[in-house]
Amino acid sequence: MKRLFKNIILCFFSLSGWLLSAQDNFFLKNDTSKKINFEFTSNLIIIPIEINGVTLSFVLDTGVSKPILFNLTERDSLDLKNTETFYLHGLGADGKLEALRSSNNRFKIGDAVSNNQDLYVVFDNTINFTPRLGVLVHGIIGYDVFKDFVVEINYNSKYIRLYKPNSFKPKTSKRWKTIPVEIHRKKPYVESKITLDGNEKLVKLLIDTGSSDALWLFEDDSIKPNKDMFFVDYLGKGLSGSVYGKRSKIKKFELNNFELNDVNVAFPDSISIDLSKIYRGRKGSLGGEILKRFNLFFDYANNKLHLRKNSFFKDPFTYNNSGIVLEHNGTMFVKEQIRVPSNDKLSPNNKNAIQIDFSINHRVVLKPIYQVVELRKSSNAYASGLRVGDIIISINGKEVFDYKLPEINEIFHGKTGKSIKLKAARNGETLTFKFKLDNAFKKNEPSE
Repeated sequence: MKRLFKNIILCFFSLSGWLLSAQDNFFLKNDTSKKINFEFTSNLIIIPIEINGVTLSFVLDTGVSKPILFNLTERDSLDLKNTETFYLHGLGADGKLEALRSSNNRFKIGDAVSNNQDLYVVFDNTINFTPRLGVLVHGIIGYDVFKDFVVEINYNSKYIRLYKPNSFKPKTSKRWKTIPVEIHRKKPYVESKITLDGNEKLVKLLIDTGSSDALWLFEDDSIKPNKDMFFVDYLGKGLSGSVYGKRSKIKKFELNNFELNDVNVAFPDSISIDLSKIYRGRKGSLGGEILKRFNLFFDYANNKLHLRKNSFFKDPFTYNNSGIVLEHNGTMFVKEQIRVPSNDKLSPNNKNAIQIDFSINHRVVLKPIYQVVELRKSSNAYASGLRVGDIIISINGKEVFDYKLPEINEIFHGKTGKSIKLKAARNGETLTFKFKLDNAFKKNEPSE
């Protein structure tokens, strides 16, 4: 289970206090609903959105209040309307981040159109989540979609469907449950129950489809990881850099009458979270690793969430037992062998038969480069000699460029004890590393 890239969008959580503008409504002209297929990677929903005639890829993120673009290139000839400089306060290493605010843009999602949409563009080359996802992502969008429709998310079939609110009829099957949702400053919150060290506790959580983790909890006197079952790890990438914290398990998570056991949980470092800006009473976030186990209908207008469990519900919660985080870091030219037919010849034994003589030829193609960008120091991979900055060449005898990044992440989330053999390039030298996937919970301190 492919959960390497974790909670990359977390640091956008404070935007709702700053991105305030007039309501810009989406509408469906003819249909009562519209289906949009999405790409699903690292528990994130990536949808195509047409902006001023240019199609871009956005993460659908209930944790943000306005659309933000952060990965534009010269090839993305986007005609931005009515621009002005704007500062996103509370974000970035120095407390604010310069952006461009653009108004009166035309957005199109499927057949849903908004002709007067605000957009915030961040021109910072370091803010690019595509390399760690392995999938092109230009930005994030949230509230502007959910406020105007009842939004169905079907994780099994990888589509969302936008319903006109007055035409939506909730499911009547007993498998479907309806729970109240609080919408505060354009973000949805839900009450749930967790069991920590045998103690049950009610918690208010932000529903965050832009987080690929299962659960984030803010550590305090009553909420803390089991001292005998945690490890320090990289949690994700935000606007101000990498986020670190503790990973652990909780015995039980309950949402309505749905129960999940041995659930992954992360406790971000206090320096990564400004609790003074957190909505009063909020204790954490409910992310994609749990949300994907349900089919969902978000009804913001009526403060309701309709849900039922799907085929992912019983999937185990796994961790990256390798401790390795890879990033797609450019491309390289690779010579491939191909078999091509040469001159056709008549078979000597049959005048009517054709014998095709194949010969070996070569072609040069571009392939992805994967680099180690994070490495848990308590891992067997680190103990074997692997280091941040190494370029992976092969995994278990297979050339690494024949993998997609989510496929590599699935290998790294394998069972404890699975053997891994990596070849890597470092300073022009090819090195080989052998190790077994370890149980991260057995080691709380980095090995020297």
